[in-house]
Amino acid sequence: MNRAKILSLISAAAMTISLASCSFGESSSYAESAAPSNKNESSVDFNTTTDGSARVKVNGKDFEVGGKKLWLNGVNAPWIKWNDFGGDFSFMEWSEHFKQLHENGVNCARVWISCNGEVGMEIDDDGNFTGATEQHWKDLSELFSIAEANQIYIMATVQSFDHYKDDDNLDDSKEKFGAWRKLVQDSKKTDAYVNNYIIPLVEKFGKSDYFFSVDLCNEPDWIYENKECGKIDWEDLSSYYAKASAAIHEHSDVLVTVGMGMPKYNSQGMQGNKIGNDYLQELISSQEGYKTELAYVDFYSTHWYPWEEGSGMGNPFKQTPEEFRLEYDRPIVIGECPGTPEGVSLTDEYQAAYDLDYDGVLAWKTSGQNDGNGLIDDITPTTKAMWEKYESEVFPNGYKSA
Repeated sequence: MNRAKILSLISAAAMTISLASCSFGESSSYAESAAPSNKNESSVDFNTTTDGSARVKVNGKDFEVGGKKLWLNGVNAPWIKWNDFGGDFSFMEWSEHFKQLHENGVNCARVWISCNGEVGMEIDDDGNFTGATEQHWKDLSELFSIAEANQIYIMATVQSFDHYKDDDNLDDSKEKFGAWRKLVQDSKKTDAYVNNYIIPLVEKFGKSDYFFSVDLCNEPDWIYENKECGKIDWEDLSSYYAKASAAIHEHSDVLVTVGMGMPKYNSQGMQGNKIGNDYLQELISSQEGYKTELAYVDFYSTHWYPWEEGSGMGNPFKQTPEEFRLEYDRPIVIGECPGTPEGVSLTDEYQAAYDLDYDGVLAWKTSGQNDGNGLIDDITPTTKAMWEKYESEVFPNGYKSA
């Protein structure tokens, strides 16, 4: 099938958007004070082409699709243009990019659906969050249509340390870092964000089998450690992760993770597991409106770069999950790593991760500007090689040619 034909089919899927007003506060168990305002009511609905047969589930330490093992032959495709969703999103560019990924055996992409909170988010300077813009929802509807057409599971990253970062490169009038810091440090404002964004996100798009997971924050380690990101306590950060994960599990079948920048905050053997079950559930055990037992991440997605090995945090491409000091009681993926590693081929690293029983790798990155860690032409030879070698685990339901 030629490019024009596949794009026309994708466009047809995107045209299934209907205009039906939705309100997400009425059936929520959350406090009435955190219910969505009228501003968050959206006419954007999403009609999936999936039927549940491609849904990713967790079985012990593995991912499964239809009872068959799934290995994430993944990439980071964080943005094409910074803050695409609600901003300068291009249906054609994302369609072409995902088509190229699909043709090279990629089955999972980590996409930053909010890069720094400056675009698409309705948040005032005091951290009061009332919803996402209509354009944000429309752009996400098209993204999930494109993902379904190309058999690519989406790990949707909803926050990054960039949300909290005092960035000298931004116009002062556009900076929102102070607002996000206030939001995460105020329990009621966090509730409003969960109720007015996280729940609508999974209720709108969670019906799609290819909405694989929500990544609640990219590398919160730097929010805790760095002055420019606020040096916010883990108690505040992880309370958000606890509330959001409980809400996602209550309202959908979408999986949950947090893209930790370093294993040291993801390990009881180092600085403590800040997204472990016990810690998350303890933080909201006295909070009304949340089901404490639902506060957990479904899998770990720790990031790794070579400097971490030099800092004594190990190397997942040389160590099993246990040796890497992670709690190996659920699937573990390497959520970021260089797309152009030094001294070894990327294909060897993906193979090593497979052999050591990690559940997938997502190299950084196939889209956006070149930051020195590689781009699509550096990464796709590896994903193609892994697909050819482990086709039944990369596409358990079979690969569908465009």
